[in-house]
Amino acid sequence: MPLEAVLAAVPELHDAASVEPLAGGLTNVNYKVVSPHGTFVVRISGKDTGLLAIDRENEAHNTRCAADTGVGAPFVAWVPEHDALVLAFLDGRVMSPETLRRDDRLPAVARACRRLHAGARFLHDFDMFEIQRGYVGVVQERGFRLPDRYYEFEPQVRALEEAMRVRREPTVPCNNDLLAENFIDCGGELRLIDYEYSGNNEPSFELGNVWSESNLTLDQLERLVAEYYGAPLVNKVARCRAWGLMSKYGWTLWGSIQDGISDLDFDFWGWAMEKYERAVAEFDGPGFELLLDDVRRDD
Repeated sequence: MPLEAVLAAVPELHDAASVEPLAGGLTNVNYKVVSPHGTFVVRISGKDTGLLAIDRENEAHNTRCAADTGVGAPFVAWVPEHDALVLAFLDGRVMSPETLRRDDRLPAVARACRRLHAGARFLHDFDMFEIQRGYVGVVQERGFRLPDRYYEFEPQVRALEEAMRVRREPTVPCNNDLLAENFIDCGGELRLIDYEYSGNNEPSFELGNVWSESNLTLDQLERLVAEYYGAPLVNKVARCRAWGLMSKYGWTLWGSIQDGISDLDFDFWGWAMEKYERAVAEFDGPGFELLLDDVRRDD
């Protein structure tokens, strides 16, 4: 078994006193391992995750960089022959969308993001427009199912991409997958885990992804932008919203691919449709053209 091989390959895991599965993880399986050397997390990749645009070498490199900033979990080992990462266990409270929607957590969210973004550059870049185009190719090639009207929104997506290219932000090392459960509260400060989709990207993508994944209100997004940038700049708020919309549209196909390949007992199609329906509401809504205008403006 891969787990037994990893336990044997990593000295810190030798003579483990206990090994137990950890809940969570939609592209991997996770274990908590207690040994005489400490408490660790072993992450073993699921099958065919290359179809999801996950690069395990990139993940390992960036996980180490995040650990160096102090915002990621301490890095222990990468075992590439078993697609496994070993990290120190973070003893803290896993966040939920409900806890992140509390206004008192927004300053800590912004601090954690700034801390990560100030670190060493990651191995590769991340572009949600390119990711989405790659997913389209996989879905078409494999014959995976698509939601109704998915391709109808391609003109709006291309208009969004054109608007986003007008005033690009300098890129920084980003996690790019900040669902609430990837925040761990350790003594009041938030740590960031799971660097499968990490890469150099615009800070506004990171904030927009937080907004989208935890269903923050627009007022909360404005406060998050103010905490991060120092003021609730209209074009930054719009940029975060646009990236959040593009994330929902792109991750919909992630769910379609997982629905077709994953062995995990999880409703990937339902997960995808929840994101897609929120994206459709924004594409069809009366404010889409105004959003494009705000993205282009110079505050």
